[in-house]
Amino acid sequence: MLRASRALSCLLAIALPTAATAASPQSFKGEYTVSFLGLSIAKSTFSSRYENGAYSIDGTVSSAGLAKLFDDTRGTISSKGTIAGQQMQPQAFRADYTSGKKASMIDIRFADGAVTSTKVIPAPEKRDPKDWVFLGASDLKSVLDPMAATVIHADSPDKVCGRTVKIYDGEMRADLKLTYDSKGTISVPGYKGDTVTCRMGFEPVAGYRKGRKALNYLKNHSRMMVTFAPLGQTGVYAPIHATVGTQIGTLTISAGRFEAVN
Repeated sequence: MLRASRALSCLLAIALPTAATAASPQSFKGEYTVSFLGLSIAKSTFSSRYENGAYSIDGTVSSAGLAKLFDDTRGTISSKGTIAGQQMQPQAFRADYTSGKKASMIDIRFADGAVTSTKVIPAPEKRDPKDWVFLGASDLKSVLDPMAATVIHADSPDKVCGRTVKIYDGEMRADLKLTYDSKGTISVPGYKGDTVTCRMGFEPVAGYRKGRKALNYLKNHSRMMVTFAPLGQTGVYAPIHATVGTQIGTLTISAGRFEAVN
């Protein structure tokens, strides 16, 4: 179940805004639903806080609806680090999941933008060099964990897209390439206002099996769109809606609540 748990972690990470960059303490709360073909399959809640140049995020994830009949997954996600200028610098990421009666865990530690250690339980199976793209030391530099990777620092909505985000989930290193698509507006509990939508390209770098159909589809055929909204007047933009095309249909991630709190 580790692969399913990691996949759920990364999927929900698209929709979990983290910290702000205001001088005074800022806190945010959100609620998200993941649906497939109109049916809810997962839910998450989160709370995040930024204070004195440090951020912390705590979230919960659980399968929902019909998905619970096949894979009753529940877990917690946490991330913490600092912000230097407009750069997120993670220090630690941890995800703990239980799928049925099987527990899994991912723990990643960082220093100066580079991964210093990764612990995964249960441990991954031995990889065959013939069909596995192994991680190199350079692959783990200047990377973000799945939660820190969701935050975009920009001077204006026009500058949100047009960038590449380097993400590491405990096994795979991938690049998420954001290109501008459109502007719009949205209204959800806690937020009503302008948005900017980016098309997201997926490029696996290392830590994956060659020839995997699902990865090839995400890279070459999937249409992935992410809509960002500002977190108050902080200069931070976080996802409020996203769609990910898969071989069997489209996954939709929607915010049911998106708000700054005192």
